[in-house]
Amino acid sequence: MITTVAELRERLSEARADAATHGRAEPPIAFVPTMGALHDGHLALVRRAKQLGGSVVVSIFVNPLQFGAGEDLDRYPRTLEADLSALDAEGVDHVFVPSVEEMYPAGAPTTRVTAGPVGSLFEGAARPGHFDGMLTVVAKLVNIVQPTVALFGQKDAQQVFLVRRMVADLNLPLRVEAVPTVREADGLALSSRNRYLGANERRAARTLSLALEAAESAADGGVDRAVAAGQSAIMGETLAKLDYLVVVDPASFQPVGDDFRGTALVIVAAVVGGTRLIDNAAIQLT
Repeated sequence: MITTVAELRERLSEARADAATHGRAEPPIAFVPTMGALHDGHLALVRRAKQLGGSVVVSIFVNPLQFGAGEDLDRYPRTLEADLSALDAEGVDHVFVPSVEEMYPAGAPTTRVTAGPVGSLFEGAARPGHFDGMLTVVAKLVNIVQPTVALFGQKDAQQVFLVRRMVADLNLPLRVEAVPTVREADGLALSSRNRYLGANERRAARTLSLALEAAESAADGGVDRAVAAGQSAIMGETLAKLDYLVVVDPASFQPVGDDFRGTALVIVAAVVGGTRLIDNAAIQLT
């Protein structure tokens, strides 16, 4: 476990220097940024990172910039001891666990990355400033680690889109890989926030994946039928309050029109009890 930027950079520099001394190519670095409270979805990212060879760096940092007023920053689950044990079992090389003061030594940064128009849609509309804060910390972490590849979960589809856009717009020497969503046996997408759910809420949360299945089944009837089927599936659950269910173009993350053909993405968000959950799935519009 490493807690300072200076030490992490020194460790990674030593690894690069050792490779050069022994005539080896510079080792690739696979980076998995997390906020901790790790579950099998996070560990799927780690296992994919291990498959890529080289060193694996995982960060654990609950980033205050991406939490708005009234959100769950203070109660966001922090399970560092269990997280470290899980990462040790997976053979992770370096776990970077900085404090807020280490990441933002002068307080909240005045220089930030802006997510642009897509950052104000969907999750960005519900959580203003969230994606600016997320991109700012990802940019900082990527600059610190200087990885070859960074891995993110497909469950956070809008986040993945925006990170890829940032990498392209800023010409960052980095490949972004999305790892498929890991689900419970009944289809619920794994999330650190699932632990907030009571037994009845946990059963109700299943409606998000049911809504995606319904939308996919109706996709051959066009966008409107897919959306209507998905909305109907979730709106019948009294413990789930639907925020949005939209079909978007993966290339632009904008809602598709009736004439769209090809692979699209159904994205859904709902509040179950007091917990906000998101999910998504690809569908074929023909």
